[in-house]
Amino acid sequence: MLSRVKQNIVLMFFLKGGLFYISWIILYYYLLEPKTLLDERIITHIVHVSAWLLKCFGYSTFEETRDTTFQLVGIVGGSNNPGVWIGTACNAVSLFALFTIFIIAMPGSWKNKMWFIPMGLLIIHLANILRVTLLAIIAYVNVNYLNFNHTYTFTILTYSIIFILWIWWVNKFSKT
Repeated sequence: MLSRVKQNIVLMFFLKGGLFYISWIILYYYLLEPKTLLDERIITHIVHVSAWLLKCFGYSTFEETRDTTFQLVGIVGGSNNPGVWIGTACNAVSLFALFTIFIIAMPGSWKNKMWFIPMGLLIIHLANILRVTLLAIIAYVNVNYLNFNHTYTFTILTYSIIFILWIWWVNKFSKT
């Protein structure tokens, strides 16, 4: 029975993925979130790099910190421009975990996983920075388009990037 389960790649993916996800939740909520500055550092990095990119495009920017887990970046001026708030739900840490779990749960050599996971995390982080930068431009141009693009457009794009990375792994590096 156990050998049949081990031979079923899909079942093993879900079993490993579920175990790793539960482990991640425990690790994150009981160790990382309360005892480290992981979320705050990533949010601050996103805000600063997004502001820098906006300045490279010639915009004057503003930044604000409510607390370390809720920060704002935006473009000065515009009509009713509130900028873009970045909180722990927007810093992509949960997406980093999801991507990492997908790759770890799939068959493949650890040699390849050791470079593919950091590369994927960097791509996801850069995509998130670009997302925040573009949302700040959208808020500047017409704040009425901000909510739709935040909720739908960029969510679909971000998850598509993760899916493409995962498909790349499955097709090129997985032993399936």
